[in-house]
Amino acid sequence: MHDELWNHALALYARPGVESACLALQALGADVCLLLCATWLEARRVPASALRASELRAIAEPWQRDVVEPLRMLRRQWRSLAQGDVQLAALREQVKALELDAERTLLWRLQAHAQQWPASPDGPTGDWLEWLAPEQAGGHDALRQLRAAAQGRQDAVDGD
Repeated sequence: MHDELWNHALALYARPGVESACLALQALGADVCLLLCATWLEARRVPASALRASELRAIAEPWQRDVVEPLRMLRRQWRSLAQGDVQLAALREQVKALELDAERTLLWRLQAHAQQWPASPDGPTGDWLEWLAPEQAGGHDALRQLRAAAQGRQDAVDGD
């Protein structure tokens, strides 16, 4: 179960349109790891609440701010310079890999915290994406696209 959320995130991210939706939501200030966690919690039918959303944000926000964002900023700063410098391009790829590892670690931390929450197989779960997406993303096409892709993935999994 150690990589359950990671595997969910990889499978969802591979669906058509999800990468572009996540990048658009990230540009709006969303934490994509939190959004992927939201879709995982919905798939597991874990009831959403303000307290639980707050707990997840308390885990994610410092990690994003102190670990992921500095790596992402460095990778982006090197984008144009790395096009003409093979050695810098190689270093940039290493930074990119570290950024991905940092996101995987965050997903693991979110999973470790949330896996204790019981599922509600028959009851409503609430809308985790609504709780964890920033206000400016509410109603955005990218959020609807992510929601639809997550539902499509879950329908496919439930059909097995």
